[in-house]
Amino acid sequence: MPLPRRGRGSRLAGSRVASTSLPRARARSPRRAGRGTQLLSHAQRLTRRRHSSEQVTPEPEQQADFRSEKWLQERAGGDARDSRQALLAGMGSRHRFFSQEEVVIPCASDNDSGSVDLQLSNLDDIKKGESSIEFTDLDIPDIPELPLESLTDNFRHLAYEGPLSEASVQRLIQSIQEVIGGHPLKGELEKLTFLQSLSSLSQNIPYDETTDTFILSHIEDIVHILNDLVQEEPLRSLFSPVRQEVFVTIANLSYHNVHLLFGSEDRADLFQLITRSMITLPPLKTLTQLQEITPSGPYDTECLYRQTFQAFCEMLQILVVKDPHLENLDTIFQHLDPWLQSPKDHERKRATASMAQVLKCLSKHLCLKPPLRFQRLGHLVAVMALLCGDPLQVVAEEAAEGTHYLLHITLRMKYVTHDKKNHQNLRKALKKCRDFLELYNIKRFYRYPFKIAQVFEVFLNSEELCQFVMTTLDGLKNLRHPYTQQAAGELLMTLVKNAESRFEKVPEIMGIICARLSIISQPRVRQQVISTVSLFISRPKYTDIVLSHLLCHPIPYDRYLTELWRTLEAELPSTTWILWRLLRKLQKCHMVPTQEKMAYVAVAATCALYEVFMGNRLRAAMLRLFPQLLMTLLIQIHHSIGLTMSDVNIPSGLYTTEQEVSTEVTPLCFAIQATKSLLLRTLCWQEFHIMEKNKGWTLLEEKDHHLQGISLLANALLERNQLLAHKVMYLLVPFLNRGNDKHKLTSAGFFVELFQSPVARRLPSKYSTARLKDWLNHENEAFRILALRGLCNLIRHQEMVRPDVHCFSMTLFGAAIKSVKHTDKKGVENQVLDSLVPLLLYSQDENDAIAEESRRVLTICAHFLKWKLPQEVYCRDPLYIRPTEAGKICRFFGIKCRGKINILAQTLMYSKNTKLPIRRAAVLFVGLLSKYMDQNELSIKGTDWIQNDLREMLHDPEPSLRIIVSQALFRVQKAMAEPEPEPSVCWLRKLMGCLPT
Repeated sequence: MPLPRRGRGSRLAGSRVASTSLPRARARSPRRAGRGTQLLSHAQRLTRRRHSSEQVTPEPEQQADFRSEKWLQERAGGDARDSRQALLAGMGSRHRFFSQEEVVIPCASDNDSGSVDLQLSNLDDIKKGESSIEFTDLDIPDIPELPLESLTDNFRHLAYEGPLSEASVQRLIQSIQEVIGGHPLKGELEKLTFLQSLSSLSQNIPYDETTDTFILSHIEDIVHILNDLVQEEPLRSLFSPVRQEVFVTIANLSYHNVHLLFGSEDRADLFQLITRSMITLPPLKTLTQLQEITPSGPYDTECLYRQTFQAFCEMLQILVVKDPHLENLDTIFQHLDPWLQSPKDHERKRATASMAQVLKCLSKHLCLKPPLRFQRLGHLVAVMALLCGDPLQVVAEEAAEGTHYLLHITLRMKYVTHDKKNHQNLRKALKKCRDFLELYNIKRFYRYPFKIAQVFEVFLNSEELCQFVMTTLDGLKNLRHPYTQQAAGELLMTLVKNAESRFEKVPEIMGIICARLSIISQPRVRQQVISTVSLFISRPKYTDIVLSHLLCHPIPYDRYLTELWRTLEAELPSTTWILWRLLRKLQKCHMVPTQEKMAYVAVAATCALYEVFMGNRLRAAMLRLFPQLLMTLLIQIHHSIGLTMSDVNIPSGLYTTEQEVSTEVTPLCFAIQATKSLLLRTLCWQEFHIMEKNKGWTLLEEKDHHLQGISLLANALLERNQLLAHKVMYLLVPFLNRGNDKHKLTSAGFFVELFQSPVARRLPSKYSTARLKDWLNHENEAFRILALRGLCNLIRHQEMVRPDVHCFSMTLFGAAIKSVKHTDKKGVENQVLDSLVPLLLYSQDENDAIAEESRRVLTICAHFLKWKLPQEVYCRDPLYIRPTEAGKICRFFGIKCRGKINILAQTLMYSKNTKLPIRRAAVLFVGLLSKYMDQNELSIKGTDWIQNDLREMLHDPEPSLRIIVSQALFRVQKAMAEPEPEPSVCWLRKLMGCLPT
């Protein structure tokens, strides 16, 4: 008894072929060929079936099909029986190879239950904790759309024939051998005969070892012949069934495990060729018009096209029927992938329909075994999801159906590959998938790509997530269809938001995003992509990675990267983290010794900070990090003075040959812009105005005056916004111990100005006077000058300081004056002049030690200035009871300091001192010094500003002070009314001045 012949229905069973509404035929008993008649091969029967006019009885079916009824009718092209009759009517008798025909159509179940709602109720029955109940394969079948039919069951209704006779086999081998040996195939008939001979011979492979050996030994020859046959077919027209028969032949051989498309480079080339020959055919309308213009054959073009495409789809399905490791699926997707993303509608339509059929067939005959060779699941999911948003409705509907089956395949894949010890993770993923699907109307589910991303995301591993993102970003290149860009933006945003921190290859993702920004035509989509960057950068795991990549772009940034920096958005804790990490990139460049060239990342980070400040999306973080931001940018200004972009260590390859580094931009301009924008965005308007009015920005940019600009900004901040100034002061305590010399010098310049604040008294002496003492002995002159400046500021406000600290600071100041070298005297002179008033006033302190030390240091200062102090300075009695001595002292200092310092304004400032002796001496000196005011200044400013301050003190509770205030007020008013006369010159001197010399 002969063995039952394997059925051939695998490429038809359970699959909707190219014409979805083609009537299904019931299985019929085969008509046996009479004696002496050659048995028909399956390929011949398939060809005869396609060309047959025999009527078949349709069988109703239910199918999970989301496509519109109109499209199904158009896709079918009417009744397939009519098309077959039309095709047959056009055939001559010479094209009918056999007189007897058989129709063998498999009748495997094609019921898809009409829904993709995953019924995962059995998951609730899986017991927790104990591993005695394993998560087995039986937990998956509660998805009704995923029937677990065996391959044999699908083909049990197929008719079968016995093996071919030995004579028939020999005739077929001989005819094929002739062609292999070099006999050319001339004409359509010979080509079809050869192809059908191969198909017929393939049916005998299960029964005859000779047949199997012959075909296997000539595979490469057969591949070359098929390659030639396909190449001979015109690419822009379809007038012959040769292309169709090539697909049928490959399908027959593949079913019997003779693979003509896998295993070598030549076979891969054949696969690529036949795919291109089918997909790139002109649209059906064009083919039909071409036939009307130039009739060149007996075939109806529309029928021939539909049957050829049907054969192509069946061939692909045969390849995945027995594909336990998914190697064939990987190859098929590799060849269809370019066409799935084709800009041409008809190519994309054919590729999508083909892929949908492959996925449907695979889902019905899935029998997976590890290891799985398909490693591009994320890419495939993304491609199908993008196609679900295709502007062409027919493509979107085909992709929706393909995605439906891909979800089934994915569930199976994840079950096979999941770690058995972590089956609870898979159970949770399945439950999350069910929960997502229950939220939406399932028939509309696949019309929204972002919902597809939500469902598939739970099953994709890190590598597949990266594939998904990369593919979605490629979808942004689609300039022809804005809707595809929109779908890509939604997919990207949804996936990154849901997958959280399971991504790898983030730098590559960032690279593609930055490259795609310029080609995204829709602002909304571009903002979605930027929001994706925000999601990545707000995850601590990726923050530094994303920042490092974004900083490796040419500066100044183009308008797309500028938009990215300015529109970065995150929740408040994340904004502070992002800005802090960006700031640290810059700070690290200041921690190393000064290099020959500035690090590029320092300039790029400064430019990025400027753009972030301009965008103002991170304003809360800017206020929170204001001290660090301000000081780091001031230090960057110091490092950037005098540099151009040629002094920056630009990474090789950063600028293309077409790009050139602009000579108009410098590291300094970026730092100044960032500092200005920081002040403005943190509402430091008055500080900004003070810097503008006093040319502070110009001072900061000059090497010799940089510290003056720092001093101006520090005083402006201390005057207008003490809260921020105090925050900066506390930051500078540790800041002064870090970084290189420029870092420390800029920090010290700001720090010493803040000693004027009352809060400075809270600083331990090791952070104030001890540090100033160290700077007095510093080898750098600038540090010695800053030490004097700091001591001067401390002396001005010694009411805040303990007496012993006060004395110590004055002693240090005197020692510092003595240690000044002759070459440094010019730079220190202003500091000494500024210290005269506080020293003179504190010589009246109630603490004898402080008063005595003040007089001693005042003597040192006078010696430094080459002045001889009047003896009245050393009077130990309070000067308010010795008005004559006080008048001589004020006359001396008023004349000596005229045009050098505003001694009157300095003295008036001490009239509000908390110590009565100092306050009383200051008011006394104001009245006496008013006589020596500069007359030009007096005429411009007047004395109202002095009188107003003095009138406020008329209500002081101390009587002695009120009396001295009234006397001083009288003297000031008198000085305004009766200015001091010019010194008289004797008549003899006048006469001598007139004589000729």
